[in-house]
Amino acid sequence: MTEIEIGRSKRARRAFAFDDIAVVPSRRTRDPQDVSVSWGIDAYQFEIPILAAPMDSVVSPETAIAMGKLGGVGVLNLEGLWTRYENPVPILSEIRSLPAATATKRMQEIYAEPIKAELITARLAEVRASGVTVAAALSPQRTQEFYQTVVNAGVDLFVIRGTTVSAEHVSKETEALNLKKFIYELDVPVIVGGAATYTAALHLMRTGAAGVLVGFGGGAASTTRATLGIHAPMATAIADIAGARRDYMDESGGRYVHVIADGGLGTSGDVVKAIACGADAVMLGSALARATDAPGGGWHWGHEAHHGELPRGSRVQVGQVAPLEQLLYGPAEVADGTANIVGALRRSMATTGYSDLKEFQRVEVVVAPYSAAGSSAATAPTPNTTI
Repeated sequence: MTEIEIGRSKRARRAFAFDDIAVVPSRRTRDPQDVSVSWGIDAYQFEIPILAAPMDSVVSPETAIAMGKLGGVGVLNLEGLWTRYENPVPILSEIRSLPAATATKRMQEIYAEPIKAELITARLAEVRASGVTVAAALSPQRTQEFYQTVVNAGVDLFVIRGTTVSAEHVSKETEALNLKKFIYELDVPVIVGGAATYTAALHLMRTGAAGVLVGFGGGAASTTRATLGIHAPMATAIADIAGARRDYMDESGGRYVHVIADGGLGTSGDVVKAIACGADAVMLGSALARATDAPGGGWHWGHEAHHGELPRGSRVQVGQVAPLEQLLYGPAEVADGTANIVGALRRSMATTGYSDLKEFQRVEVVVAPYSAAGSSAATAPTPNTTI
């Protein structure tokens, strides 16, 4: 791949975000109803390739259940308000009403409340009693402390999710989580991430993970690029990690690790492009925080927003568009890609002639930078490039 010279001593590879690319129609089309968007990981099968992100503004036990009944997966954040407070409803209301100037400081105080193992057990039991797949997340730092509680509570899918997760964490002060040993001893599928490069993802795949989350500081509520100077444009990151998946299949004799896009997915078009670049499924945060029945009530934030030492996120107002079911399945009453996400994915696959998600990963994609003003694609100095 061509590198760009930044200065005499530094070169960089060109990377692409979702807004930089577009899917190209082919000679064949299909009826959208003939398209399959089902997805499965390990022994679990789902009607749609969508996981609700483990964020307090997106997933509560109630919305995890709703998401499961709608054919997806709701991943409960086990370091959030539901495992710190017996009744988090007043706390959610307070967070929504905080003045911008004091929001971060007050959220740091709210999330300083200790996590309670008995609440982890109670919340997971509530989801399990509904009959849907039970999925829950911890950060790498908390996994050692609480994973046994989670496993005893009967989790089906275990997610280890952080801003970045590596298979080779080095620390002089704390004992790092040995992912390979941990996953080997655990009797449930484990999804780990985020990862943003081919090498990082390949190392995570070698730990035995069933899935790898792709993303680093790309979400609507993240300020990682501003605070740390780190960012991974998602189209390139997904394509790189899909390449790692292919090479790991050869290396392992056919073991398939699922690639799950996690970040920068604000609209249905972003979901389409993520799968076109090689993702098997997507994890949505802000896109589902817009549901009228989401716990954030039109606001959205992640765990980075209340980090005790270096917050790398903010509480953002995303508004409310429609109930969760309508966001996923329509009918859409807006034309901006925020509703009928599954319907849009079906229609895009049908328009390009593909019948299932694995086929759609082979769709032609072009580099065609988008401008809301309608000018950049028309005035770009170089022609569109197929990738």
